[in-house]
Amino acid sequence: MFSMSTEPKIRVLVAKPGLDGHDRGAKVIARALRDAGMEVIYTGLRQTPEMVVSASLQEDVQVIGLSILSGAHNAIVPRVMDLLKQNKMDDVLVLVGGIIPDQDIEGLKKIGVAAIFQPGTSMDNIVKFIREHVKPQSVPAV
Repeated sequence: MFSMSTEPKIRVLVAKPGLDGHDRGAKVIARALRDAGMEVIYTGLRQTPEMVVSASLQEDVQVIGLSILSGAHNAIVPRVMDLLKQNKMDDVLVLVGGIIPDQDIEGLKKIGVAAIFQPGTSMDNIVKFIREHVKPQSVPAV
């Protein structure tokens, strides 16, 4: 039987910022989120923070997932967070995945990153985290 959910889908932008050329993990995450019923926009490789925030604004996403393996997270993530603030997008949940040293996690969380998912994190945990932390979008009155 066909049933249509009245709940809007969670919209997630998955981005590969910086010069990192490896995106298999980001594609696996994007597929898992789609399989979990979310709408996923994948921006592709070598995105600048400006491109990530611009796409997030255009796509009206609730979640940004940044996949970073290059070690540039301490340069890229603060810039993304600043641009989100400038664009009054403080309600967007920002997640970072990839090779993030333990000693850098606290600093990223202090600037507003909701969670850091290191290698080996289960897809179920990521999906559960997003579902538990995304603020429901208000539906415009007609």
